[in-house]
Amino acid sequence: MSIQKIIPFLSFDLQAEEAVGFYVSIFPNSRIIKVLRYGDAGPGPAGSAMTVEFQLEGQSFIALNGGPHFKFTEAISFVVNCETQDEVDASWDKLSAGGSHVECGWLRDKFGQS
Repeated sequence: MSIQKIIPFLSFDLQAEEAVGFYVSIFPNSRIIKVLRYGDAGPGPAGSAMTVEFQLEGQSFIALNGGPHFKFTEAISFVVNCETQDEVDASWDKLSAGGSHVECGWLRDKFGQS
């Protein structure tokens, strides 16, 4: 098994674990690999996720609960390649639930990721 050389890193306020669970539920061949939790020393609440290592369709990512300092923008976004219109529609419906539709066929999910 080879190690992925470059891993996208997503910074959340406090919802990294919830967001990862959401993404993993949408895409096949996806899983949570490891959750590291804050201890009593913080800076996050003890027991809450600090980082969540996960894979979507075999692609590795790391999510961090780093606080409200960094927000998602369209400068970093994900393209979801689909083979059929049904797959496009299903992915669109799931990813945009609780989020918003943006111009030109873009969406922002309920966590702010484009």
